[in-house]
This record gives sequence, structure tokens and C-alpha cells, in this order.
Amino acid sequence: MNHAMTWTVAALYKFVKIADREALQIALKEKAKTLEVYGSLLVANEGLNGTICAPSRDAMDTMIAFIDEKVGIERMELKYSTAELRPFRRLKIRLKKEIVTLRQDHVDPTQQVGTYLTPREWHEMLKANPDMPVIDTRNDYEVEIGTFKNAIDPKTKVFTEFPDFVSKHLSPEKNKKVAMFCTGGIRCEKASSYMLAEGYEEVYHLKGGILKYLEDIPEEESLWDGECYVFDHRVSLGHGLKQGTYDYCFGCGFPINAEDKSHESYEEGICCKRCVDDLTPEKRKALTDRHTHLKTLNGVA
Repeated sequence: MNHAMTWTVAALYKFVKIADREALQIALKEKAKTLEVYGSLLVANEGLNGTICAPSRDAMDTMIAFIDEKVGIERMELKYSTAELRPFRRLKIRLKKEIVTLRQDHVDPTQQVGTYLTPREWHEMLKANPDMPVIDTRNDYEVEIGTFKNAIDPKTKVFTEFPDFVSKHLSPEKNKKVAMFCTGGIRCEKASSYMLAEGYEEVYHLKGGILKYLEDIPEEESLWDGECYVFDHRVSLGHGLKQGTYDYCFGCGFPINAEDKSHESYEEGICCKRCVDDLTPEKRKALTDRHTHLKTLNGVA
């Protein structure tokens, strides 16, 4: 494979009733392999979610057309970007109970979600409503590297903690209007469904998520501060969806910047200050062996 090529990356999701998860999983695997598509997809009764890459736009278009055949692309959130190196090493298509785990059985995004706002509508709403609660539904390590100015950080480590944050800090009586956002739209779509089920009257969410905002809104007028974490080897993206400045710690999976890499605890491919104290001898050996192997493959060692 020619690694100098530009890979097409597609982040996608759709909340839709899927009757036979297993049959869809098999069909997607077979098609992806014929097109040399890599990445990760989750398949649940409530829909499909994931990020995939293909060696050409034609191959990606063929894969997306196949997904359209199986689940319908109407209302699907679909965002394209590119990568110089293949961002995924393998293909994973997994069956899950939920495509984004909230563990709230009364929530059904296939039936009820909040009001979508385009990036421009979102931008104007934030400027016009400075006192409205605007909630970042992502996890703490994602918020740490970038968020909207004056957004509320729930300080959640996992999305299942979101309902607890809402019950402690918001109420349908006091907060008639709330807005929320996430990376690509999927978490806040489910969060908006949850809040409507809990009795909140006006719930808004950013259609296409942060990535669509960074793509559509010029940097000089943007209300976004920092970079946006993404769940592949690009680690972070900035305005215009250009690759950001963060790298990835293989010890804990968290994003790291130049300051983190200058810390005395940092070891390339092994650990950073966040995870060095939790590194067992067994994990250190596994990470060291992996890092040595990758260096050898890349002609560094």
C-alpha cells in the first residue's frame, strides 16, 4: 500500500431502528474488506455510529452508498476529512446495546430529539444568549484541549455520568432553554432526547457537532477556543479541520501537547504524567515492545 496517498475519512452516525444487527454487521464487514476500508463502527438496535477511512474518495463513496442501501442516509450525520497517513490500523465492526452508552432506558433518540441548529444558527444563538446554559457533553480530557467560550464543563469521565450532572446542576423549572454540543453531534443528540424526556422545554444542539462548526465558521469570527479531540490517530483538529498540535499517549489514551512531552515523566510510546504512576511492569513491557516494533517498521530503529 502506498502510504503517500491521501486517505478519505468519514465520521458518521444515525439513530434508526435496526431489526437484525448481526446481518448488518456481516454485510458491512464484507463490503469494507473489498474496498480496503478501515476504522470502527458500532451497530445497535438504535442505530449505527463510527469513523472509517478509505484509500480514495471513490472507495468511500461506494461504502457510503452501501450503508445508505442498508440503513438509509436521510438524516445521517456524515462528515468528511482527509489524512496523509492511514488513521486506523484495522477494521472493527462491533455489536452494542447502544451506539452511545447512556443507560437510560426511557430515552429513545429515534423518536424524540432536541432542535437542531446549523453552525451559523448556533453561532448567532451563542452571541444572542450569553446567559443560557451551554453544555459540553464530552468527557473531561476532551474539554481540556478545547471548548466553546463560556461553555459549561460537566467534568464527566464517561457519558453515563451526564444524567447525574443534569440532576445536580439543572432543573426544568429554572432552565427553560438549554443548548449542548459534542464532537460530531451524536452524544448531544442522545443527551437532548434525555433532557426532553426529563421535562426540559427548549433543548437545542449543534447539528454536525464541533467538527461541522470548525469546518463552516471562519476562524476569525469563531467562538471556539482550542482544538477538538478526535478518536483516531490524528488526535485533534482545528479550524478548517486541519490536523492539530496534539499527539497521543499510548499508556492512557489521552491527548498530549508539547508541554506534556517535555515533562520528566513522559516516555514516547509508553506513558505521560497522567498515567506514569499507574503503569504496571507488565503494561510497560507490552508498550515498550509495541513501540520498538513500530520504530523498526518505520525504519527508526
